[in-house]
Amino acid sequence: MKKCLFLSLALLFTANAFGSTDHYIRREGDHVQHLKIRKFGDDVRVSMDVDFEPTGSAEEGRRSCSAEISGEAKVVSENEIVMRKQAEGEARYCSLRIVLSSDGAKVEQSPDCKYFVAGICHFDSEEQELRKVK
Repeated sequence: MKKCLFLSLALLFTANAFGSTDHYIRREGDHVQHLKIRKFGDDVRVSMDVDFEPTGSAEEGRRSCSAEISGEAKVVSENEIVMRKQAEGEARYCSLRIVLSSDGAKVEQSPDCKYFVAGICHFDSEEQELRKVK
């Protein structure tokens, strides 16, 4: 019984030692982007959600929107991750290319990501960095 308890606790602490979750946020006016990167051993999962409220004259009369995407990702290099998700019932894929720095992350979206968002929403960080939450 003691061995089983000890092994269970050891496994729990070992699993936590190899896993990590990083959060990144970008807020510009009423546009909010949140990126979460979860690493557990060689497994990398990415999720990103956006909430946009119309701001300024360019977005006047437009509707607010929210969107979310998540899935498995591949580590391309030490500071680059790519997530590719297929649109349900479609032959189209949304790809997010995430370039990490010590303080944040930049996100580039593929053209087919428009099938995952509506209106003024988008996953692309527009060459600006999402700041890492510490």
